[in-house]
Amino acid sequence: MIGASTRLVAIIGSPITQVKSPENFNRYFEDIGLDRAMIALDLKARHVADFVAMVRGWENLDGFVVTIPHKSAVAALIDEVSPRALWLGAVNVVRRHPDGRLSGDMTDGTGFVEALRARGFALKGKSALLIGAGAAGSAIALALAETGLADLSIQDVEAERASTLVDKLTVAFPHCCSALMVGEARPFDLVVNCSPAGMFELDPQPVAQRIIDAMPPEGMAAEVITSPELTPFLRAALARGLAVQTGVEMAMAQFQLLRKVMDGAAHV
Repeated sequence: MIGASTRLVAIIGSPITQVKSPENFNRYFEDIGLDRAMIALDLKARHVADFVAMVRGWENLDGFVVTIPHKSAVAALIDEVSPRALWLGAVNVVRRHPDGRLSGDMTDGTGFVEALRARGFALKGKSALLIGAGAAGSAIALALAETGLADLSIQDVEAERASTLVDKLTVAFPHCCSALMVGEARPFDLVVNCSPAGMFELDPQPVAQRIIDAMPPEGMAAEVITSPELTPFLRAALARGLAVQTGVEMAMAQFQLLRKVMDGAAHV
């Protein structure tokens, strides 16, 4: 039960109903007997700056997690960001220091890759297609390039956003052939949906069936969406006989990373 002595953490986003972090964090706090709780806030973009300003004086709040669509906005409003978050221009976790300073990191990419490794999926020398070049997609692209991936194709409804990400990756990771997804489908070892398409029942399929059909039998289809756990994309991949990684798996892999930031065990 939340009382006056309870330390709080928050998660902000919109829509917030699809996130799993409150259940994961609150179960963990209860299991270890910690008087701490996570609260979920459905926050519209126009109120993000007001929220961040309020957090500075929120004495019983230790920090907050950031989800769609506020990751870039929050990064521009806080005091310090990790080198990874600086490169990405986005954060997904913010720690509030006792003096009101706010520091942030971006763990989406690290959590995604850790989930793949837990499944035994090796990335070095392989090819990947990433759909969606927003904050989460960019973080995952960065983490994939760091693993020794051979080539990475990127597709986004906003062509300029995808092109900017490709240019940054090309400079930072010349060993990884980064390019925009163009032309006919070719076999990709890994296909990742980093777009919000699939969150709602009537959303369009973010990955063309021809791309799924072209994947090798040992290929992996992966999602960042946590609800529904099996999106139309993942269901199509399963029907093809491919291995899939859900957004919930990525979220669980991130949990320990986020917890360390909230506890002050990770420096940001």
